[in-house]
Amino acid sequence: MAPGILVDEIDLSDSARIAALQKRNNDQSRHIFPDGIRTSGQHPPLYHKLRPYSDFPKEITGPTVWHADEYRDHPERWVHAFTDDEIAELSSVADAFIVSGIPLTGISRSNFPLPRLGAVLTALREDLLNAKGFILFKRFPADLWSPHKTAVAYMGLGTYLGYFVSQNGRGHVLGHVKDVGDDPTQIHTVRIYRTTARQFFHADDSDIVGLLCVHRAAEGGESDVVSVHAVWNALQREYPDVAELLTQPVWYFDRKGEVSAGEEEWVRQPVVYLENGGRGRLYCKFDPYYVRSLKRFSDKGLIPPLSAEQERAVRILEETCKRLALHMVLEVGDIQFLSNAHLLHARTDYKDFAPPAPRRHLLRLWLGTPEGEGGWALPMPDSHEKKRGGIQVNDTPPRAPLDAE
Repeated sequence: MAPGILVDEIDLSDSARIAALQKRNNDQSRHIFPDGIRTSGQHPPLYHKLRPYSDFPKEITGPTVWHADEYRDHPERWVHAFTDDEIAELSSVADAFIVSGIPLTGISRSNFPLPRLGAVLTALREDLLNAKGFILFKRFPADLWSPHKTAVAYMGLGTYLGYFVSQNGRGHVLGHVKDVGDDPTQIHTVRIYRTTARQFFHADDSDIVGLLCVHRAAEGGESDVVSVHAVWNALQREYPDVAELLTQPVWYFDRKGEVSAGEEEWVRQPVVYLENGGRGRLYCKFDPYYVRSLKRFSDKGLIPPLSAEQERAVRILEETCKRLALHMVLEVGDIQFLSNAHLLHARTDYKDFAPPAPRRHLLRLWLGTPEGEGGWALPMPDSHEKKRGGIQVNDTPPRAPLDAE
């Protein structure tokens, strides 16, 4: 059974399956989902909508193609320091939201009005989705506000960019990138964001990801971002065989046990594919930890193991990303927003300060941008859903804890 499909949907056509999926997720009990919308979760692509390699561009041009030297010495092109007026507006609206008593999972653009800052965020959304794909905000007062107010203000900002989707099987719509002592060698069960280990270049299961730095590490934990379209152009010039392999739906991605009843433990799909209509752009979804953690299934013959050609492709993709990436360091109060459509991002390993100093801690948002509201036209059954993507296990309700769990 394909992941994300209910038992009674197996024999439905793709169009009927899409309609059933959308109805199920957009018409939920508000006792469980405050806005009545369930995170769609992980799904296999619509295989008949995937395009052959011959349809892929040999070279991509436009604002989504950029190189690190365009930005490395020009922070004014990608850094926005919140002004005093913007901070005052954000503070006032956050205080009013707290007084209202609405839970964090009920925050929305309608109950978090930002007349001035909202215009900045609306313009940013267009840049994230359709241009360079990243921004770094500075001067968010994370060191001055309480954890609750920090979470409220941060999630309030997020409502202007997309819809919160669940980031794990616990239903967290406010995530915490923090070492909780998990063993990073156990990649078949452990999510790497809960360790100090290096994160290789990857994209998350959402359209946009946000990271707010609350506490820094003693050493490391630095960030790299790269244009997927610049990487694609480099692969076309240097390793066209790798580029072709990445377009084939022969890649299995582990779900690490975060599955609903009756679903498979993996998703089979390409690493890169073209939009299903829209602007026909090249989209990337990848995480090497998730394609290398499936030995428990390949040993049983349930799925094929990674081939030598696939291992080589993973290595070359990582090396190309590292060569072209823009490096940045997140300080306390910095917020990084990134596109997961046409950017990959990475993190160096790190070492925390000795106790009682706080551990490195970033608050994370995963945001969905549906196709009907400017999001990319994906060959996925949930492309039009507000909360497309993410990780949803059964009817686990959304939660917004103030610290890692």
